Amino acid sequence: MKRLPIPEDVTGEEIDKDVRQELLSLPKTLAEDVAKNLVMVAKLLDEEPERAYGYSRVALRLASRVAAVREAAGFAAYAVGKYSEALAEFRAARRMNGGVELWPVMADCERGLGRPEKALAMAGEPEVQKLDRAGQVEMRLVAAGARRDMGQADAAVVTLQSPELASNAVHPWTARLRYAYADALLEVGREDEARDWFAKALEADQGGTTDASDRLAELDGVEFTDALEDADEVDEIDEIEEIEEIEEADEVDETDEGSRGVVVSPVEDDVDVTDEVVDVDVDDADADVERPEKG
Repeated sequence: MKRLPIPEDVTGEEIDKDVRQELLSLPKTLAEDVAKNLVMVAKLLDEEPERAYGYSRVALRLASRVAAVREAAGFAAYAVGKYSEALAEFRAARRMNGGVELWPVMADCERGLGRPEKALAMAGEPEVQKLDRAGQVEMRLVAAGARRDMGQADAAVVTLQSPELASNAVHPWTARLRYAYADALLEVGREDEARDWFAKALEADQGGTTDASDRLAELDGVEFTDALEDADEVDEIDEIEEIEEIEEADEVDETDEGSRGVVVSPVEDDVDVTDEVVDVDVDDADADVERPEKG
């Protein structure tokens, strides 16, 4: 089996204690190897998902009967758009640990596979009642996305309306929830409200997880220029001017030398110029769409 390089500073001890507990069922050396690969998956997942996927496959070949490994493999596959593979891994992990926390991402995989109706049906299953608050918000986001996939933009707006959306408190999910609501409002033509919610999303987005600032600028008609491109243009202009000055100086030299009967060879120039929900109530969303609130 082909192994991938592990940096010397990765020990495997960085993994969550619950995952470490699961790995106790493996021989010590194998457990350490699996742990290091799982650490690499976690480190690379956001910025380099393709590499994370590679490490997840190594861990999977080493310990396919460990739920945490199947879950990590699922998230890595999900990050690179391999939704069928991700769904299979999430289902396997769920069979092993009996938990429901993967329910929202499993539903989103159904969306990725072009089955928004299935994702919406999952939003109404009893498993949603067992999710913690963060999980319920994720489920609501997936359900709203499924509505939009099905062309039900007004229903998506209704689906996102919730106590979590109305709350002024900031939680890890707040920026994404407000952003999704703003985007849904924009799709149904409620531009002024959308702008307000993009602004609220930006206020909550301390980690820069959304492009709310760009969306706000777009709505306000502000255009940003690339500072690096501008700098390149200035450098190119400077180079051109420098070349012109050299050529002018050469012409003067040729004139002076010619007046004394001396032939001067032309100078060669080497200069080159050259971006608190209790459940996701699908029926309520359908009912509310028939009588959308004015705004």
